[in-house]
Amino acid sequence: MSTPTFPTLFISHGAPTLAIEPGRTGAMLAALAARLPKPRAVLVVSPHWSSAQAQVRRAPRQHAVHDFGGFAPALYALEYNAPGAPELADQVVSLLASAGVPAQLTDEAGLDHGAWVVLRYLFPDADIPVTQLSLQQQQGPAYQFKIGQALRALQRDGVLVIGSGSFTHNLREIRFGNHAEQIEAEPYVDEFGDWMKAKLADHDLDALLDYRNRAPHAARAHPSEEHLLPLFIALGATDDWSAQQHFDTGTTYGVLRMDAFAFGRDASVLAP
Repeated sequence: MSTPTFPTLFISHGAPTLAIEPGRTGAMLAALAARLPKPRAVLVVSPHWSSAQAQVRRAPRQHAVHDFGGFAPALYALEYNAPGAPELADQVVSLLASAGVPAQLTDEAGLDHGAWVVLRYLFPDADIPVTQLSLQQQQGPAYQFKIGQALRALQRDGVLVIGSGSFTHNLREIRFGNHAEQIEAEPYVDEFGDWMKAKLADHDLDALLDYRNRAPHAARAHPSEEHLLPLFIALGATDDWSAQQHFDTGTTYGVLRMDAFAFGRDASVLAP
């Protein structure tokens, strides 16, 4: 039996409360998982684990890291005890080295909330081996795209690559409420998000890599870049990012736009 080629994913994980308030995003992720073949392993890049030099977790077992504060006790009770993926970690370091990117292995276990919150909806049984690659948030989109390109062989080797972040992310303007998805989005959120979506649909890589200068309200939508950077890893890691599926799950808390994307020649299998 041949190994399926996996699309790469960019998923907006929003606030940690997504774990207990699934809303449209949770439903979308569960439906997406039902259409995905079962991967041999998962590689996640999240803005909540960053280091100056690339690191990959080689631990044989993972657990949920509750790297946030001030939320409901139910959120801290959630776990995600998936097997680790030491062989994949070795493979990632090797692929990065071949591309001239230094990377280190670490035996430290743990999945930050950008990883485990998403994985609980995609693979609720926590039975798929998973590891994380740290983000170099001081590096811009072109570097992240290069990282993705170095990892492109993974999608043909049974590995699902996930960039977890947020399509817009300005926590200084967040408006908390009982119904996160019912809070009207700030106009600039949609102006920025629609520009990004259009450039993705047009396959305009130059504009996307220079979004900071070209996109409307870029610095307001992302006062710092770390939550958008995993998108560029997902773009680089696929065989053909011009083939894509977009999943619109609205905006939470007025400023966290929750768009998700699948990239690659087989992305069409994930179409609703």
